[in-house]
Amino acid sequence: MYKAVLFDAYGTVLDVDSAASRLAQSGQFPSLQAKWPELSALWRSKQLSYSWLRSLSQHFVPFWQITCESLDYALEALDLDSPEMREALLDLYRQLDIYPEVDQLLQIIAQAGIPAAILSNGNYQMLQDAFTNAGVIHRFDKLLSVEDVGIFKPAPQVYQLGCDSYNARPEEILFASSNGWDAAAASAFGYTTFWANRSHMPVEKLPDAPQYIGHDLSELIPLISST
Repeated sequence: MYKAVLFDAYGTVLDVDSAASRLAQSGQFPSLQAKWPELSALWRSKQLSYSWLRSLSQHFVPFWQITCESLDYALEALDLDSPEMREALLDLYRQLDIYPEVDQLLQIIAQAGIPAAILSNGNYQMLQDAFTNAGVIHRFDKLLSVEDVGIFKPAPQVYQLGCDSYNARPEEILFASSNGWDAAAASAFGYTTFWANRSHMPVEKLPDAPQYIGHDLSELIPLISST
């Protein structure tokens, strides 16, 4: 039996596209309706690249600051530089939707007697806000944040947080992420890994690959049920 099931947060449990999508659907900003998919993709891309660059340059800041700065870049790049739109998007980012299969999966993990936790680049306040608003915070045993080590994924220090928290060897941790690079790095660290390949992308060309791949988190259920 696994000692814990750890989940990446953004893009894995929380739908990072839901902020821009919901605001576009509200009709509050007509200019966003056609551009929201591009905006959301660029926002996410910059969010990740800024975290890697800050890790390499040893200029760590909370992930919320990176989230704001990457949104500023995306809005300017797409000529959507509206202070009101920016504030609305950031408000919605604190209350992202969870993916439809998440609630049932967390119930199954709880029934199996295995603790579920989040292991995220997000700072503690972001995670607390997001999972409280999503109504599932009670289903997580712990929220583990890179704030404790001062460097972002895929640094090994981040994955070590899971082992330290559960007194576990890496292979005793089941880790799920929708980011192929995150799953690959966690595999290199020694975790048992599951890649939720929501975008149907090829496996990353990196030294290690996830042991398990599925289209979404529902395909984790057989791994839990078999323990």
